[in-house]
Amino acid sequence: MELSASWNYPTAISVGDGCISKIAAACIELNMSKVILVTDPGLANLDMVKQVVKIGLDAGLVIEVFCDIQANPTGDNIRTGCKVLIRGEFDGVIAFGGGSSLDAAKAIAMLARQSLSLWQTEDINDNWTHIDASLILPVVAVPTTAGTGSEVGRAAVITDTDSHPHVKRIIFHPDMLPKRVLLDPSLTTGLPAHITAATGLDALSHNLEAYCAPSYHPMAEGIAIEAIRLIKEFLPYAVENGDDIEARTQMLVASTMGATSFQRGLGGMHALAHTLGALYNKHHGLLNAILMPYVLQRNRLVLEDKITRLARYLGLEDTSFDGFLYWILAFRSRLLIPHTLADIGITLDDSSLVGEMAVIDAAAGGNPIALTAEQYSLIFTHAVKGQLN
Repeated sequence: MELSASWNYPTAISVGDGCISKIAAACIELNMSKVILVTDPGLANLDMVKQVVKIGLDAGLVIEVFCDIQANPTGDNIRTGCKVLIRGEFDGVIAFGGGSSLDAAKAIAMLARQSLSLWQTEDINDNWTHIDASLILPVVAVPTTAGTGSEVGRAAVITDTDSHPHVKRIIFHPDMLPKRVLLDPSLTTGLPAHITAATGLDALSHNLEAYCAPSYHPMAEGIAIEAIRLIKEFLPYAVENGDDIEARTQMLVASTMGATSFQRGLGGMHALAHTLGALYNKHHGLLNAILMPYVLQRNRLVLEDKITRLARYLGLEDTSFDGFLYWILAFRSRLLIPHTLADIGITLDDSSLVGEMAVIDAAAGGNPIALTAEQYSLIFTHAVKGQLN
């Protein structure tokens, strides 16, 4: 079966091996002539970025690369990018890379021409209504990892290093949604196995938390369960054989599905992962992967029936909650994901602070059970020690 398509859900998406060749046409269709390509330092000098620049130049575009982006992008990264954009008089943005690059690119495209400061656009109260949508630059998004789904998201997660302790803030506006998305699996084939695994489990966490969220959104729920099936089937192949184009394609799609489905809500995994990412600067997907079984176990009382339905759809031999939890643990183990936070150097020193920060994180509102700061601290403690009971 040929895995090639064009979709409009929720934005215009091109899928298929080699579809990066459409990038100049996508920019021109959006009336972009002078483009800033936002990526991370690790990608900036690779052939894939040079290829994109050449495609643009051959089509008559002016393209400049901006790569001053950290693994967890900071407010300073965004402000610097805005200055570069204004100085260069760019009229469009290419977001190229993993979730950090995509989030940073969307934030820069939204903020650069506004009179507001960055944190005045945080997703609280009605802040988004004060943003001038006509000043947001168009974005063409090209993910090179299959995890965050940021290419179809209307928000960006940015670390506020001005605050103490550091905290991740969500920047939001409906028109931050990229205008075009190119899902080209050939751009992900060089991704190391451990990054493929961590980002793939990030996609799983998005879909799983969206499925478990208590809000009413049957469409998002349906997208989530099919994405989970795709991840179950194809992530091991992508990890074990990075050149498997079918597996890479399906994982890119499952990642996009995750960011589409989580408009239904996220939950405790992300409330804790955002907190720990801000405090310890650890990989977001890896944090979600480690936290997953501990948060599931905490939510068990209200998830038994839902997890049983999901387990049946996935074709698990044991469709009970315990059977599903065992599958998660075995799946993580197969992908060489650590079992505890201690395995990645996180200690219990900040246990109380973690709980206090997690309970006010935006994702906490989507958890199936309303948890207290103390309960988040206890989940964190269990995840450091490896205690599931």
